[in-house]
Amino acid sequence: MWWFQQGLSFLPVALVVWSAASFVFSYITAIVLHHVDPLVPYISDTGTIPPERCLFGIMLNVSTFLGMATMYVRYKQVSALSPEKPRILRLNKLGLTLGWLSCFGLCIIANFQKCILYYIHVLGACLTFGVGSIYMLLQTILSYLMQPELHSKDIFWARLAVLLWSSSSILSMFVSSVVLYSGLYGQNLVQKLHWDPQERGYTPHIISTVSEWSLAFSFLSFFLTYIRDFQKISLRAVVSLQGHTLHESPASFGAEEQALLVAGSI
Repeated sequence: MWWFQQGLSFLPVALVVWSAASFVFSYITAIVLHHVDPLVPYISDTGTIPPERCLFGIMLNVSTFLGMATMYVRYKQVSALSPEKPRILRLNKLGLTLGWLSCFGLCIIANFQKCILYYIHVLGACLTFGVGSIYMLLQTILSYLMQPELHSKDIFWARLAVLLWSSSSILSMFVSSVVLYSGLYGQNLVQKLHWDPQERGYTPHIISTVSEWSLAFSFLSFFLTYIRDFQKISLRAVVSLQGHTLHESPASFGAEEQALLVAGSI
């Protein structure tokens, strides 16, 4: 059995590979069609003009689904490993909520392009990266609380390192973007897809774009740390019938205890 066939480790692998491919494929398409500059454009700029916009949107929508599935499995795993620790359980539920909210932001980014509905697109980016960073923080805290009994210290330090990488990328992107869009370098820069290195504002533009790419891949790197954990968990569907045929009404619906839709095993 290959390593990615063990447990549910294929989920974070699929999430990382598919999301990276969505960035790379849309970038290559935009470059070939001369829609953006080859040197580090904004990720959103590579998904602004058709046909790469269509590719970017549909691939990120799939990434949203994979992200939600990965976060749910992580939630079930932590719950099963720490059933009698209220503090961990509360943080775990909060993490799942914030994680799914971050995935919703990714769906907004995929379907509301930067040059069409800019403020909606920015809202999606804030949900994805801002709320997503808080999700990473909570998972790092959970890793700290669960080590060394349930987590190795190496995993905790790896997630902490990626969290610091992500935080520094957010800070760099925020500062450079504020400087770039402050009005000192002209108006309507949001719609600008081509930059000349001799133009005023090119330096903060490059810092901002590099920071965005760095931030995106820091998120993907964080999910890579789930692979080893997911090798030790599987999920199964549990069916609970409320009648012997589809013609009957569930007379004892409220009386019988309902089974979970998805049950986990570790």
